[in-house]
Amino acid sequence: MSDPVIIFNDVSKSYPMYHHITGGIKNFIFHISKGIDSLKNKRYEVFRNISFAIEKGETFGIIGKNGAGKSTVLGLIARVLLPSDGKIEVDGRVSPLLELGAGFHPDLSGRENIMLNGVLMGLTRKDVEQRMEEIIDFSELQQFIDQPIRVYSSGMLARLGFSVIAHLDPDILLVDEILAVGDLEFQKKCIAKMEEFKKQGITIVFVSHSMANVEKICDRVMWIENHEARTIGDPGSTISRYTEEKQKAL
Repeated sequence: MSDPVIIFNDVSKSYPMYHHITGGIKNFIFHISKGIDSLKNKRYEVFRNISFAIEKGETFGIIGKNGAGKSTVLGLIARVLLPSDGKIEVDGRVSPLLELGAGFHPDLSGRENIMLNGVLMGLTRKDVEQRMEEIIDFSELQQFIDQPIRVYSSGMLARLGFSVIAHLDPDILLVDEILAVGDLEFQKKCIAKMEEFKKQGITIVFVSHSMANVEKICDRVMWIENHEARTIGDPGSTISRYTEEKQKAL
């Protein structure tokens, strides 16, 4: 593999801390100009100066504790977030599964949401219609597929979301911890589908707290810790270092 499809070059991401008002609300009101400047200058840093490249057909895992910035990396790749600094290059159609129920309309049925998401991702209605039954079969939601998804459980939403993404011919597949929501058998089914994608040469970026799944399907792993990319390397050694450090912290 020698054809990068995702490149992060010294990428940093931070957010303004608008909720932080020093001196109380009264002080803020009476010194509003100074207060606004203070708000603009106070930022929460997610991570700084992260650089990596993901090759075409590679499965790249991202690990780290909650709040480390794993999902933020996926959001930047999907272009739903913009970097605070640095440069990001992405070559290919990205199919993101980032948030439970994201892109679904609660008043539409499962079938209607499949159509909606497929069209939003650039397919024609005819393309989606041709894959409709395959998507429904994979989700195992046949008896609920014509019900509005507001009645779906979180596990059912996870099933539907992964099933849609998995059948839309992605060039780059982004998968967040969402797989943990489904039942064990469906999780195994999703992992098997991702292994099938690997064989097809589809690039996968996978965020998970399941070290077993990360080690099973990933070619390389990035560990984010303390706002930085602590390690980028082979799954075995990276996961070992990560788990050792977690155990020391207990």
